Amino acid sequence: MTKKPFQFPETGPHAIQPRRVRPGYADEHFLSDYRFQAPREDPEFAEVFVYTEKMSYDPGETVEFHGSCNAQSWTISIYRDGAAPEMMHEATGLPGEFTATSSTAYMDGCDWPVLTRWTIPEGTRSGFYRVVSTCLRKDGERFVQHHFFVVRPTAETQQGRLLVMLATGTWTAYNDWGGANHYFGTWGPEKNDGSPILSLKRPWTRGMLWLPKGAARITVDRWPDMGDAPRYPSKEWGYSGGWGQYYAAAGWAQFDRHFVVWAEAQGFKVDIITQTDLHYRPEILDRYTCLATSGHDEYWSWEMRKTVEDFVEKGGGFARFGGNYLWQIRLEEEGSSQVCWKFKAPTQDPYRDGPEKHKLTASWESREVAWPGASTVGVNGCHGMYASWGGFSPRGTRGFTVYRPEHWIFGGTNLRYADIFGHEAQIFGYEVDGLNYTFHQGLPYAVAEPGVPDNIEILAMSPAMLYEYEHQGPGLRYYLYDSDLVGLMGLAPEEGDEARKRYQHGSGMVVGMKRGRGEVITAGSCEWVMGLTRHDIFTETITRNVLDRFTAE
Repeated sequence: MTKKPFQFPETGPHAIQPRRVRPGYADEHFLSDYRFQAPREDPEFAEVFVYTEKMSYDPGETVEFHGSCNAQSWTISIYRDGAAPEMMHEATGLPGEFTATSSTAYMDGCDWPVLTRWTIPEGTRSGFYRVVSTCLRKDGERFVQHHFFVVRPTAETQQGRLLVMLATGTWTAYNDWGGANHYFGTWGPEKNDGSPILSLKRPWTRGMLWLPKGAARITVDRWPDMGDAPRYPSKEWGYSGGWGQYYAAAGWAQFDRHFVVWAEAQGFKVDIITQTDLHYRPEILDRYTCLATSGHDEYWSWEMRKTVEDFVEKGGGFARFGGNYLWQIRLEEEGSSQVCWKFKAPTQDPYRDGPEKHKLTASWESREVAWPGASTVGVNGCHGMYASWGGFSPRGTRGFTVYRPEHWIFGGTNLRYADIFGHEAQIFGYEVDGLNYTFHQGLPYAVAEPGVPDNIEILAMSPAMLYEYEHQGPGLRYYLYDSDLVGLMGLAPEEGDEARKRYQHGSGMVVGMKRGRGEVITAGSCEWVMGLTRHDIFTETITRNVLDRFTAE
């Protein structure tokens, strides 16, 4: 029997709000019009949303889909996404059941009833399973919502030596569905602040799990001309298409998927876990020689870091193709709640005066936590940060400059000292990681600082910055200015002007370091994955070299 070609269930038009006319004001701007994702809950406009109790499951477990649907019926499709998508389950004509969403669902969860279930067949291979829920409106338009779960590998279903960890802590931090994320929302006395507590028992912001081809990235797609106004492509594109305010900052669609699709297409046997699995099930790593992550992995727990360091000490290879290693989180309620007080941590985090003060949810380099990310990944978030968009070096190199071409990761590339690679694919941005460094005889070296290993090799690098370098121009409006710089200065070991000098100018780096019997390679840029999707031969060769070495028999 001939197998039907796979067709994505998202194919075709999606419902849009009927046209309306309203005043437009000259002072409107995305900075004055923050929009969180929420259900309309209007019986005239049918919609369906679902979520799951957990992010990951073993084969044989039953996934319960909690939902709210104000249509008479709805459909669900579940497929394994990757280089060769595979449909796993479809159900139509499911009865709709509407349940209102509380105003604090972002923090407390939605508490919806179970609308349908699916038992994962025994032997199902590990992967990212996308859930597509749809219903029809009265005018025949189709409303589409996306969710996901991961099927974890077991000893029986393990495919190889490569284990990919999805950066779900960062996904959660940017998910504003229901009223807030860690950045903005309806939390606090003024109902105008990001929430330090986020529930996993809610849907995901539109755009984090699925995007159409060509969706704008945060980085600008061309070098600006002299005097051009600063550009923020994802804000412009996101508003025009009704995507989440932070759709481009994190998620499967914008980052992790690019790496997984590429790796599978290259023939690597990919098993997948979430960061929650890394936190609660560290023994999973015992069966693998390589742990890989990619894209934007900004948020980690203490337990996650300890697990990775122990894995490398015992001989594992950690391949990190991502940027912005910055914040400590805590997982609570068996992983269904994520806590990060960020800049408020020294004054409001309940752990600030307790016996586990080291788990304060501030930056890793803060004076209270004092465990720089370089200990685990070889670079620090605060010594990197932004590049290739807005006022953050929009005419930067877009790639990495090579300084130690003799290192094994560059094998077969023919790259030389001072060569730049990845610029055509724009692999440098939007957030990057680096180190305090110095040059000696033309080579960069990490400056000796507390928490920074003394055996880090800086292999390639480019400049970055933690504030928007502003040029005055007619009507120019900047986005972040120096707000993040000022916030991180407040957590820095130094104070005042010394803290500003420490952080304002940074870099993004490709580094390598040994740890015990194992090794870490970090390509500290969120956009590294674009070198894979856009088939930059240098980025692909370096990535393949790392994965080949770390998965070798």
